[in-house]
Amino acid sequence: MDKASAVPISDYRKRLQRRNLSGVFLLLAIIVLFLLSLKIGTYQFSWSTLMEVLGGSDRQPLLTHVINRIRLPRALAALLAGAALGCSGAAMQNVLRNPLASPFTLGVSQGAACGAAFAIIVLGAGLPRADGFLSPRLAPYIVVLAAFIGALLTVAVLSMLAYFREITPESLILSGVALSAFFGALTMLLQYFASDVEVAGTVFWTFGDLGKARPRDLYLMALLLFPALLYLWRQGWSFNALLWGDDTALSLGIEVERLRLFTLLLTSLLAAVTIAFLGIIGFVGLIAPHLMRPLVGQDYRYLIPYSAMAGALLLLGADLLARLLLAPTILPVGILTAFAGAPLFLYLLARGRKERR
Repeated sequence: MDKASAVPISDYRKRLQRRNLSGVFLLLAIIVLFLLSLKIGTYQFSWSTLMEVLGGSDRQPLLTHVINRIRLPRALAALLAGAALGCSGAAMQNVLRNPLASPFTLGVSQGAACGAAFAIIVLGAGLPRADGFLSPRLAPYIVVLAAFIGALLTVAVLSMLAYFREITPESLILSGVALSAFFGALTMLLQYFASDVEVAGTVFWTFGDLGKARPRDLYLMALLLFPALLYLWRQGWSFNALLWGDDTALSLGIEVERLRLFTLLLTSLLAAVTIAFLGIIGFVGLIAPHLMRPLVGQDYRYLIPYSAMAGALLLLGADLLARLLLAPTILPVGILTAFAGAPLFLYLLARGRKERR
């Protein structure tokens, strides 16, 4: 083997080793933060006590309630929502050919929030009503369906603009900002004609708060996330082909429009479910893929699952910080993700414009 062929092989092995080590580090970091989320809080206890409760011990009913009913659902919600938003952001950036794309920056989150607000205020879903026509068991799913329709409307408008008007990535983001303003205005209009209880319920609901998650919500999120993540991961080769353009992907036998449509529907559903149950959590879908690209490159066979892990890690860390900053007051996690994501968004926007000059 000559030196010219040895160098690329050596570089490939180094990249492979770095990628594998990064995956192990992400998994270990997620486990550590997950356990810290269960351990740290106003109610203090030892690590051995935590392990006993996780092992099924019920010797301390109050402690068991704190861990199993309060902290464990919150930590699981961070895992599921972070993974859903992370992989959604990576897939959206590919099929829309836009590095700034994510459910939040494209206005998908606001569209879903508007749909959910309609379900809460107009249909009475999510609020106790003696004269309501919705079953309490059916109401959460009505909110999810309405949020999905709102997200889908946003994606439909953006898709038409992207593929019929051939707008630039910055213009697509500005279109998302305009749609966010539009859906925000609709939400405010609904709130204006709502009762005080409905307004309070809707405003509180829009806060990105992991403490809202109930066991049945987590079951539904997991039921949607794992098949969606598996599908997106299995489409890794197809996403890689799209990086070279639609013509190249078509020549390889990929049904581009079908892939793009189904991916946008799936990512919109993931974002809608997350928003419907937890409120608006911004920028996770933008940050996670960009953190992983220096480690795994543009290979979507790895970028999709790594972005999911990075999203879970980010949301676990943000939630832990939200509980510690002003303890015992717990901040909505959406506030912290917005503080972290806004500067990165501006940096990526400025860098993209500079590269095209």
